[in-house]
Amino acid sequence: MDRRELAAFLRSRRERISPADVGLPSGPRRRTPGLRREEAAQLAFISTEYYTRLEQARAPRPSREVLAGLARALRLSDAERHHLHHLAGAPPGPLPGPSREVRQSILDLLQRLPNAAAIVTSATFEVIAWNALAAALMEDFSALPPRDRNLVRRVFLGPHRQGRRLYGVSDAEAFARSSARQLRATAARYPDDPDMAQLVGELLSGSEEFARLWASHDVRAEPTLCKTFQHPLVGPVTVNCDALDITDRDQHVIIYTATPGSSSEEALRLLSVVGTQRMDVSG
Repeated sequence: MDRRELAAFLRSRRERISPADVGLPSGPRRRTPGLRREEAAQLAFISTEYYTRLEQARAPRPSREVLAGLARALRLSDAERHHLHHLAGAPPGPLPGPSREVRQSILDLLQRLPNAAAIVTSATFEVIAWNALAAALMEDFSALPPRDRNLVRRVFLGPHRQGRRLYGVSDAEAFARSSARQLRATAARYPDDPDMAQLVGELLSGSEEFARLWASHDVRAEPTLCKTFQHPLVGPVTVNCDALDITDRDQHVIIYTATPGSSSEEALRLLSVVGTQRMDVSG
């Protein structure tokens, strides 16, 4: 345990958080940046005396429960949580589950891509953020409960009417194989996550195809560079696919763009105007 480094790290993390970030009043006589020690201690559910001793490099090794409270109170990222545990001489255990919290900068990025459809997916293929054009191209995710926004659940257990598996994309079969492989790797990273166990259980019991892929123990992913959506309103829309990793949260930004000057670019432009309206259905 490196008490001095731990003390300095806690102090630096505490000072970067404003009271407003955690729902506390700022007050007119606040002299120090960030939270006060007693406020950090309260949020971590430990005594102010013990927290003070931690920042003074005088406290004994904190337990895993205390470290979890500190990570929560100081809003540490996964990388920072790992660093905290290593400084305390207690290597972290497995993450409890994939993060569903999307950074504000990523949310802002989605809205700054007016000519591209973009989504953010969690490590379990749940769509956790999207822009308006993605909703028009795929579906209105805001109208779905979170469990139905999961792409791997949809490709194996979702509606396949008129052959439109997973929004009628041309690579639905390849995506099914790749998602099953990636999900197995994800399950190994989050062995104690009950939501993960429930998802895998549903897929194993509800899809023979998924069960076969799962039994292969293959974790090799297949990158997708291009795909075509069969949209019920504008017809085929061929897009390039680019995936950006958000490594600290185990998430991906998927950006769909059409080739400039193509009919698919015109189709996306039309979809950006009509949005999620069902113009193919009479009033």
